[in-house]
Amino acid sequence: MKQNLILAGTGKTGRRVASRLAAAGLPVRTAARSGGDVPFDLDDPGTWPAALDGVAAAYLVEPSLEAGAEHPPRIARLVDAAVAAGVGRLVLLSAPGADQEGHVLHTTDLAVRESGLEWTVLRPNWFSQNFSEDFWQPAVRGGTLALPTGRGRVPFIDADDIADVAAAALTEDRHAGQVYDLTGPRALSFGEAAELIAGATGRPLRFVDVAPDEFRRQQIAHGVPETSAERLTNLLVRVSADTDNDIRDGVERALGRPPRRFEDFVVAAAASGCWD
Repeated sequence: MKQNLILAGTGKTGRRVASRLAAAGLPVRTAARSGGDVPFDLDDPGTWPAALDGVAAAYLVEPSLEAGAEHPPRIARLVDAAVAAGVGRLVLLSAPGADQEGHVLHTTDLAVRESGLEWTVLRPNWFSQNFSEDFWQPAVRGGTLALPTGRGRVPFIDADDIADVAAAALTEDRHAGQVYDLTGPRALSFGEAAELIAGATGRPLRFVDVAPDEFRRQQIAHGVPETSAERLTNLLVRVSADTDNDIRDGVERALGRPPRRFEDFVVAAAASGCWD
């Protein structure tokens, strides 16, 4: 007999989604290479049936931009497996602009929207938690945030807001067929973000606008594959053009409340000790 399990993960947003579902008393299964309820590897379709068995709704994330560039990408193949397994609802963590051909996640995004299942697509901007959990956390601790973003501004979105929207989309019918562009309530430059973090921690944090070529070389020197370093550099340089600073209403449309402020994220993150 089919269960009402909800499939989530253990990553930055996946673990938040799972904790919300569990707190609401809903049956949830986490799937990951390690640390999940069941072993799951996007590169190993043999691990997919156990993860999808009995699942009514699934939260899908492509953690690698390089994998997203595959044709067909692995999430698209996972969507086919979900359809065959009888999953009824998909919620995809996508990215701004993924509806446009040429975007690295376009085929992934399209596969979910054309799956024939109930679907919701989330397209968040840069995560606030990139400063506190990975990505730029070591730089914040070290006191220098060197990125090729210039004075470009970003409406950073809190991962907790993303998880709230995802949990709602997984459990409520009214989100079917919706695309939610998710941003914070105002756009900040990385220099302004650094000032807010420094104010909350009481320790200096300097923002440096590094040249794109230098940033790319630094990434490769730290072991980042050349193609990944190129993609990340291009994404950050795009920020410097200040063309992706529009405030979107996805959080308010989905949840009926405004998104969390970056200032509030910074205070909470500092109190957690993540930058100590």
